[in-house]
Amino acid sequence: MKGDHFLISTLAILAFATFLASAYDPSPLQDFCVAVKDIKSGVFVNGKFCKDPKLANANDFFFSGLQNPRNTKNPVGSNVTAVNVDNLEGLNTLGISLARIDFAPNGLNPPHTHPRATEILLVLEGTLYVGFVTSNGDGNRLFTKVLNKGDVFVFPIGLIHFQLNVGHVNAVAFAGLSSQNPGVITIANAVFGSKPPINPDVLTKAFQVDNKVVDYLQKQFWYDNN
Repeated sequence: MKGDHFLISTLAILAFATFLASAYDPSPLQDFCVAVKDIKSGVFVNGKFCKDPKLANANDFFFSGLQNPRNTKNPVGSNVTAVNVDNLEGLNTLGISLARIDFAPNGLNPPHTHPRATEILLVLEGTLYVGFVTSNGDGNRLFTKVLNKGDVFVFPIGLIHFQLNVGHVNAVAFAGLSSQNPGVITIANAVFGSKPPINPDVLTKAFQVDNKVVDYLQKQFWYDNN
């Protein structure tokens, strides 16, 4: 009898554990979504409101213009053209997006992270030096590779990564991302160009530099290539 009770209890625990493993919160599709008690005062949902399917048409799933090179005459020498749910409404709920990245010679897509997406990069023209850095728990290891035309590289979700054109001509790459709204946080822009600025005492301690260095960096114009 005791054995039966033990078996039933064990099965119940396993069933509950299985339920917990299969039940999870939906992944965020924006930086945050603050809950409201009165739905009438709500503005955003986790993602986008949906159009009546009967009113959808082919243009909802269409975007044009990625064949055109973008202007890379800027401080970082690169330009990212994103195709996500903000400009291609048919991507809503589908969990994918796309970007074209143009590089001038020596152009850089600065160290950044996508908080909601893994990225897979395909080089169409040129030569890129790319890499990502692992998390603190993994020792902040750096993985790098030089990519040529036709090469592919993957940047895991949430990890800081970059791409640098090491060739003498323009370079072009296309990136696929595993979110309709992957988000982008450019590290230098976020740390030194936040609005309002981060208290300099925080940054001098974090980066172990003089206050004058932090003051100088916070006064710079941090260009957004997205």
